[in-house]
Amino acid sequence: MTIAEAQRTTGIYPQEKRTDGESTDHLSLDIAVVGAGIIGIMTALGLLYAGHKVTVYERADDYYEVGAAMAFTGVARECMKQLNPSVLEALQRVGEANRHPMNRYWDGFSPTSKEAAQSEESLLFQQSARELDYTGCLRSVYLREMAKSLPEGVVKFGKSLKSYSEETESVELRFADGSVAQADAVIACDGIHSRTRRLLLGENNPASRPSFTHKVAYRAIIPITDSIAALGDDKANNQCAHMGPDAHALSFPVAQWTLSNVFVFLHDPKPWPDPHKMTLEVTKSEMIPSLSKWSPSMRELVEKMPEQVFKWAIFDMADHPANAYARGRVCLAGDAAHASSPFHGAGACMGVEDALALVSVLDRALSKASGSSKAEVVGAALQAYSAVRLERTQWLVRSSREMGEIYEWRYPATGSDPAKIKAEIESRSRQIWDFHVDRMVAEANTECDRRLKRLGKEDPVGGDYPISLAS
Repeated sequence: MTIAEAQRTTGIYPQEKRTDGESTDHLSLDIAVVGAGIIGIMTALGLLYAGHKVTVYERADDYYEVGAAMAFTGVARECMKQLNPSVLEALQRVGEANRHPMNRYWDGFSPTSKEAAQSEESLLFQQSARELDYTGCLRSVYLREMAKSLPEGVVKFGKSLKSYSEETESVELRFADGSVAQADAVIACDGIHSRTRRLLLGENNPASRPSFTHKVAYRAIIPITDSIAALGDDKANNQCAHMGPDAHALSFPVAQWTLSNVFVFLHDPKPWPDPHKMTLEVTKSEMIPSLSKWSPSMRELVEKMPEQVFKWAIFDMADHPANAYARGRVCLAGDAAHASSPFHGAGACMGVEDALALVSVLDRALSKASGSSKAEVVGAALQAYSAVRLERTQWLVRSSREMGEIYEWRYPATGSDPAKIKAEIESRSRQIWDFHVDRMVAEANTECDRRLKRLGKEDPVGGDYPISLAS
């Protein structure tokens, strides 16, 4: 079957509202996104904005996000803007930036009084907040705010992927409820325990499953007034990190500075009993012995947490990274591809970059290919995405795990030396914020061109005009 001179579907915005300078007069694709989390919905919005038909398949019965809060860097927000302006606008409506111009790192262990803990003497070091330029938000609130921009019927709930197969004309997805769907391409954003990853890489492949980092987090959201009582007004109203031996804490305001999101991280040398059950509800007394010698402020902050808190086992893909994020017309994005620990605060940001890279290469492949089958064109685009994203995302996963050790004075090269810790964090953070979004897109497009040339059927003119793709 040949599809000739087809135009893109309208998507969320009229075609003329594209702002990247590219014509939208191309063939559109029918794309399945697996997973309706933050990155899944964001990717869907980007694809719709580019004019593709999109269906999102979510195994839960409603939108569901694990974790209380998250933050996005300035780089991630630039990606959002290019992906679909509604993605950034949703964040701006529900997010908040750090009020203090510096990210400050405090000694949470040594001070013997609350007064000492709030004094400059307990400040280990500080870094400019301008470069990373975080905007924080509640995960579930942001997810639902983004989802308001989706056309009705795009998300299909209660769809748990069981298997897929690549047929001549499409990818066939089979779900646990017995239903079947077809798509030109599949983008899996189904999280750290991705079913699609296991199908794509193989059930027996170690890279198909995450590993325990030997870090656990106790998290709770408390009234900002309680955080002020424990930490003081200045610390409570800004992002604040406290370091110490075998533990560290992070707190920052959310919900327009009415609530404080509090994480207490502990090193846990024991194996985690059940990798499929990463969260437990426990009493806060469980963490008290590990913090019994910490400063009065930190012990009081724990006391302000509710009696029952969530304990989160932190898993990532550092031990067994995937050697590719795409096979054929199926690819992985976000945590499904490169689940990270939270110690860089940039795991979700990598997923935003993924989404923009994916939309870009699919656009490029459709605009540059002529005479190739749809399967070949989609495959070339997804392989280009994988090649461009592997190095940066897997560096982030490794570095983030090491950052957890740095914060807890367990990293041999830095120990508890504030100057060495600061230098190490600055060096690593620079790789996150000193990143050119347009360069990433250009590199992805170049890689896509290279793979299309392998097919021997690249459009030599490179014109943006309607094309014929043989399915």
